[in-house]
Amino acid sequence: MANVNIVRDKLVNFEVYIAGGRKLGMADITLPSIEYKTATLSGAGIGGEIEMPTPGQTSSMELEINWRTINDDNAALLGVKAHDLELRGANENYDAGTGELITEAVKINVRTLPKKGDLGGLKPADHTDTKSTLEVIYFKETIDGKRQIEIDKLNYIHYVNGVDYLEGVRRALGL
Repeated sequence: MANVNIVRDKLVNFEVYIAGGRKLGMADITLPSIEYKTATLSGAGIGGEIEMPTPGQTSSMELEINWRTINDDNAALLGVKAHDLELRGANENYDAGTGELITEAVKINVRTLPKKGDLGGLKPADHTDTKSTLEVIYFKETIDGKRQIEIDKLNYIHYVNGVDYLEGVRRALGL
């Protein structure tokens, strides 16, 4: 009995690539939070206030890269230009129906601008804890080849789980 109870277990590992090719050094990544801009809805007929999300409008999105050492990769990401990164991961899931482990491909594509570079500290026989903080202007999440999320702030795209929430806005604006 396949796919009865898929247990989503863990990320096995991931790699970070820049500009579609060169692999970046060893790092830990903090992915951006997606927070909608809201406006307070209140007045007659409503029992209080509602923070109503505005479709396709998000707050600033940051991606953080925590490096083991000071290196040329974190220096390059301080260049004041757009940086295209691709994060490729492998999730491990357990199929309780068949008893098999299933590998699922996860891919995150981002276009970023440099926001902050923290060089960290120097201690003998220890990591420097160097950090790159990048502003995300484009984000796309793909799981096993299927687009799940795509946010393109400059091209009016806000796609989540099969719905492009800015399609009507693009049409209304003649885009």
